[in-house]
Amino acid sequence: MSIENEDLHRPDPQGSENPQQEPKPGNTSEKSEYSSDSEFSPPDTLSAEALEIRASIQKIRDEIGKVIIGQGELIDLMVAAMITNGHILLEGVPGIAKTLVSKLLAKCISADFSRIQFTPDLMPTDIVGTTIFDMKQSEFYFKKGPIFSNVVLIDEINRAPAKTQAALMEVMEEEQVTMDGETYKMPPPFFVIATQNPVEQEGTYKLPEAQLDRFMFKLKADYPDVDEEEAILKRFRNDFYGAQQSDVSPVIDAVTLIHYRKTVEKVYIKDELIRYIAELVTLTRNNSDIYLGGSPRASINIMKASKALALLAGRGFVTPDDIKRAAYPVLNHRLILSYEREIEGISIAEVVEGLLRKLEVPR
Repeated sequence: MSIENEDLHRPDPQGSENPQQEPKPGNTSEKSEYSSDSEFSPPDTLSAEALEIRASIQKIRDEIGKVIIGQGELIDLMVAAMITNGHILLEGVPGIAKTLVSKLLAKCISADFSRIQFTPDLMPTDIVGTTIFDMKQSEFYFKKGPIFSNVVLIDEINRAPAKTQAALMEVMEEEQVTMDGETYKMPPPFFVIATQNPVEQEGTYKLPEAQLDRFMFKLKADYPDVDEEEAILKRFRNDFYGAQQSDVSPVIDAVTLIHYRKTVEKVYIKDELIRYIAELVTLTRNNSDIYLGGSPRASINIMKASKALALLAGRGFVTPDDIKRAAYPVLNHRLILSYEREIEGISIAEVVEGLLRKLEVPR
């Protein structure tokens, strides 16, 4: 199915006096028309567990909010990826707290944390570890690298060359490292947050599509509005060195996070909604606007993310709004637009929005 350029900008056929503005993919500012419907709920839902998880997530928001102003949707999606065993690619210009919000999220979990600063001279063994000869024992042993942690922050991932980035392929998908014929498992839970700067191109290396596909979400951190900017200045006018970061306390531990990941699997989703996800991703593969469409991994990640977002809303069942909210963060780094659409300046957000408009929503 082709989404022509005029379709993306065509006015409301009902009239142009009060055109209905389509929400941006992932925007949930308007009240959901499905959230209160019982038609998507099974007889026995996870209502009690969902409310408990929602309360914990709210505590995480509150702890991060001691330092960070705004970025509510970003934090929600980061938590959604964390409780579904997904990884995050966080993109934004310098100075908008990409690294800080990642560190604060890790601080809300009582688990091991490590940070890796990617540079052009970084080697794969600097990440996964290396084999060292022990002179006293006269034998080799494996010294684990910083990737062996529960929460791993990779800063400026696109500054390392391809061979270093390739060291992440196995560990992000299979949660293990193979070295000299031996396999070493990651300590559960395992969660990767990678940041990159979309503006600076000098000394950077484009991430290959296979590695991009390992990330559940590609999230974009936006500039604050004027009110948020004012609140930031007021918060830090007497705290130049970030002393408030020490006020952030752990909310959950690693065992609780693993329990949440098992609970997400139990969230109910109707067959009609599974079909809805399948049709959406299939449309990306049969569309003249898109050169490269979504893979089955994209479909699975939309389903997982929609379940997590349902839990964050305190529900034990998925609604179409959960799927719409998850679609763009999952698809935006997996789709490649056709040359013609790139020349016209059409964005992936517009194409995904067009696909969602064309699909009939299950009711």
